[in-house]
Amino acid sequence: MHLGILQAVLLGVVEGLTEFLPVSSTGHLTIVEKLLGLRVDDQGVTAFTAIIQVGAIIAVILYFRKDIVRLIAAWIRGLRNKDHRDDPDYRLAWFVIIGTIPIGIIGLLARHLITGGLRSLWVVVVALVLWSVVMWIAERVGTKKRNEEQLNLTDTIVIGLMQCIALVPGVSRSGATISGGLFRNLDRVAATRFSFFLSIPALLAAGGFEAATSAKDISAGVGWGPTAIATVISFVVGYAAIAWLLRIVAHHPITVFIAYRLLLAVLVAGLLLAGIIPAQ
Repeated sequence: MHLGILQAVLLGVVEGLTEFLPVSSTGHLTIVEKLLGLRVDDQGVTAFTAIIQVGAIIAVILYFRKDIVRLIAAWIRGLRNKDHRDDPDYRLAWFVIIGTIPIGIIGLLARHLITGGLRSLWVVVVALVLWSVVMWIAERVGTKKRNEEQLNLTDTIVIGLMQCIALVPGVSRSGATISGGLFRNLDRVAATRFSFFLSIPALLAAGGFEAATSAKDISAGVGWGPTAIATVISFVVGYAAIAWLLRIVAHHPITVFIAYRLLLAVLVAGLLLAGIIPAQ
């Protein structure tokens, strides 16, 4: 099924708005794709969904370009000279690499499950509700007394594993990783910044993999033109969403998003029970 320009713009906006907010971009894309009559189990649609995330990730790279350059430089210096290995930026660079390993392994091994059965809208509904409870608990139990420089290997492993849970549509990658940081007593800004850094290799790899392995499916289905348009739109909208989220978490708990998550779950459940949209 070829995707129209307006549909591509709509999906690009949805991706850019929701990729970094703790509301689940995959869940939202699944819902909107269903409403547009797209088959979410179609390989072309699956590839499209992964590829347009690259636009949002480019927004992260641009927004945090100074931090990223600093981390890469510190990492290279540390590899070359052990005297530089006490630099917090050297450790943080390694933590980003280590934290990405779990989702790389699980994402590859469970790829067919993620793009198949887990794309059911009933899964999205349940995940929206259940992870809202987790977010609420994380805000309540986390002391938020540790900053980014106090991040350690245990934090990295916990947050990296939490990111894997976000492979379930409706959980939210940022919601999972920020919650993981809060459970480890990181402050919200530190947890959110690390969530952004972790998103770069994970989503770039996912988008690149789909572009390389599903090029024919894109060409024969949604089309590369609409895919490119949606990717550009997700970049523009995503850049604005990053700045907004950082301001929000600096002054408010992530539980401010719970009401929206629950309302969306009720709305989707209603549409499913009414037979307006199919679950699978």
